[in-house]
Amino acid sequence: MSTASLHLEAVGRTWRALRHKLTSRRTGRDCAHVHRAWRRFGARPPAVLLEGWRYCVDECLERALHHAIERARSFSRPAATPHRIPLGLLLLSRQQLSADQLRTALQAQQAAGRGRIGEWLQSLGFVSEQQITAALARQWSCPVLRSNNSLTPPRLIPQIPVTLLEGFAMFPVNYVEATATLHMAFCEGIDHSVLYAIEQMTGCHTRPCMAPPTLIRNHLRALSGRGEREAIFECFSDNAEFSRIVCSYCVRLSSPEVRIASCGSYIWVRILRRSHPPQDLLLRLSNSRLSAFPVQSAAAAI
Repeated sequence: MSTASLHLEAVGRTWRALRHKLTSRRTGRDCAHVHRAWRRFGARPPAVLLEGWRYCVDECLERALHHAIERARSFSRPAATPHRIPLGLLLLSRQQLSADQLRTALQAQQAAGRGRIGEWLQSLGFVSEQQITAALARQWSCPVLRSNNSLTPPRLIPQIPVTLLEGFAMFPVNYVEATATLHMAFCEGIDHSVLYAIEQMTGCHTRPCMAPPTLIRNHLRALSGRGEREAIFECFSDNAEFSRIVCSYCVRLSSPEVRIASCGSYIWVRILRRSHPPQDLLLRLSNSRLSAFPVQSAAAAI
């Protein structure tokens, strides 16, 4: 056998291995219509990228969206992360609170049957807002944002739905474009599921920090509102109905890509657009509500 024949045979084996690898991944989930158009080297039909795979809008996208939404539902509402030291004991160990003061606040909380212990400690005048924030930061092992000096203008920060900002009591405070790092400030507690969802939707790296509730409340109050780029849907009995809605948005907006993530009590769908800001759709899950941050209230929800 000649050298040329051996070379051609090696190239053929390499090409067959590559083709098998490309076509065998996630068997049954890739769109056969897009692949047929690609094999003919003709113009591709309108297709939308979802989870790394292209689906034709006419036949396959709605079915793929249905499966993706079902998977997102299965990962929703993670269990709360327990802390090693309760907030009251942490303040007590730092000598910022006495045992009698902690006992009084616990009794008031139990009698009222509502509120967080930090809120009661602050309302009774035993500790300050800054002390509560610092203790929460110690619980979550993260830094504290103490001023507005390093805030990035909102127009330079990746888009995040206002509904999620209010529901998780958080606010984007700084964005480093060179490293695509987004710093998110919380005032009640850090939810890593929403940080992961933000990373999936924006392609940024997220870094959490704690901030005083007054600071976050003022920023949330100054927001211009949800606007046309954010739509909220109540839970549907059938995922297929919401899949059809998402598919219709993709067609109307000529979207090149759609992203889906679980985010607390919501399924967050982001429909990307060419040369325009993305469109966000939020599906609220049944019997689930985010504990809405009291933007208009003077009491700090700690």
